[in-house]
Amino acid sequence: MKMSAPAFDFPPYRPPSEAQSMLLRVTHGCPWNKCAFCSMYRKFPFARKTLAEIKADIDLMPQVYGGGAQHVFLGDSNSLLLPATELVEILEHLYRVFPQLKRVTSYARAKTVMKKSLEDLKAIRKAGLTRLHIGLESGSDEVLQLIRKGVTADEVIAGGLKSKDAGFDCSLYVLLGIGGMEYTMQHREGTIQVLNAVDPHFIRVRTLTPIPKSEIARWIDEGSFTQVSPLVSIEEERDILVGLTVGSRFLNDHASNIVPLDGKLPEDKERMLHVLDQGIVYCRKHEVDYADYRYL
Repeated sequence: MKMSAPAFDFPPYRPPSEAQSMLLRVTHGCPWNKCAFCSMYRKFPFARKTLAEIKADIDLMPQVYGGGAQHVFLGDSNSLLLPATELVEILEHLYRVFPQLKRVTSYARAKTVMKKSLEDLKAIRKAGLTRLHIGLESGSDEVLQLIRKGVTADEVIAGGLKSKDAGFDCSLYVLLGIGGMEYTMQHREGTIQVLNAVDPHFIRVRTLTPIPKSEIARWIDEGSFTQVSPLVSIEEERDILVGLTVGSRFLNDHASNIVPLDGKLPEDKERMLHVLDQGIVYCRKHEVDYADYRYL
């Protein structure tokens, strides 16, 4: 007789870097859920799971995933919103069930990091949460206001630095093309400033892909937002990379990206610039549209 799979609450999304990680859902949806470019959690009203529900899911995880995995990602969009004492208890139970764990990560909003005390953040880090994935998108306040990110560049800097002070690996996400042609220069300049100020452990780059029925897709249809071309998106990334004075790992690790990159700064900067230059030459020669590429 075939055994039925245990009922388990899987998070709907995780970063590409967590493809091999076990997934544990501790909240549903996004507490902000207003970003003009994102529809990931639109159909999920935000809700916190109870501690009992989360512990029950942890107890099911060996049946769902087996016993050998070493990485866990906490979903959905902002697990750090949970009270510190509760998050510590979740992490302690997770490590009791999986004592071999080496990495536990989560999405987090910069404002949430700011609102947590450094003492609470250090307690959460000590309990075993190792990395925070924080969406910068752009370092331009004009762009951040346009896309209704609900955070300023200075707040991202403060949140990023505080996460590092608490001992977390800080992973900041940059979204190429998010300012459209209207704000492409402000996007480049502001993003360089924020990344240099934070010097995160990871800089992960994405390319704007307008989702049907999203606000940005509507703006494009109305003519108030001009989507950048593949050529301009690579030029944005090149300008950002040129301006960086950080020691971060710099990655294009998403299917939206036109050119694949992965390197450590500053030592791999020239190699990565050469790859981007090749992409620029190709786009100029072939007049590449977004429908034409999948990793040049």
